[in-house]
This record gives sequence, structure tokens and C-alpha cells, in this order.
Amino acid sequence: MFYDTFLYLCNKVGISPSAAALDMGFQKSVVTRWKSGSIPRDVNLQKVADYFNVSTDYLLGKDEIKNTSDEQSEVDEIVEVLKNNPGMRILFSKTKNATKEDIEKVIKMLEIMRGDD
Repeated sequence: MFYDTFLYLCNKVGISPSAAALDMGFQKSVVTRWKSGSIPRDVNLQKVADYFNVSTDYLLGKDEIKNTSDEQSEVDEIVEVLKNNPGMRILFSKTKNATKEDIEKVIKMLEIMRGDD
């Protein structure tokens, strides 16, 4: 159950399970243990929950993500922007495999360029 949810969240944000584990400070081998049915201890479970911005109950299958209709409308809006804006499509294609740190740097650069500090 945990691994299925973890895999779903990785796919949702476009990162491999191994890369997500490394981003969180785990060894790549932890993914194999999770796939075999192991569940992270409380501290590490919270680390995974924080990384994906979900509850630990959600990771354990005790809670569902709420506002899936809001989530779907956000996805629909993003798809519409990508369809209608060639520049955004290029930006997406160049960044779809970016790490969390890469994305944070790009956001910071955009904020500086726009004067959003």
C-alpha cells in the first residue's frame, strides 16, 4: 500500500522513485525495501509526507487526498496554458526532468527578473 502511493506521487510530480528517495536523503536501496512491503519509520514517513505535501495517513492509505476536483481543474488549466502558449510548452519541455533544486533556482531567477522579491 505505501509503495503504491509513493509510486503514484512520484509519477504525479514526474520524478523517479530512486531520484525522490535521493532528494529526501535516503539511499536508493530504500525503494526496493518499500517495494517489498517495508514501511518507513515515523520520522522517515513524515519526511516523505513533507516532500510530497501530503499527510502520513494518506501515505498509509488511511486518508484520501481531498479536493480532487480542485486538483483536476488545476491540471485542466495547466493543460490549456500549454496548448495555447508555445513558450510555455518549450519551458515545460526543458524543465520536465528538472530536480526540485533546479526548479527552486528557476523560480528564484524568475522572481528576480520580474522584481518579485
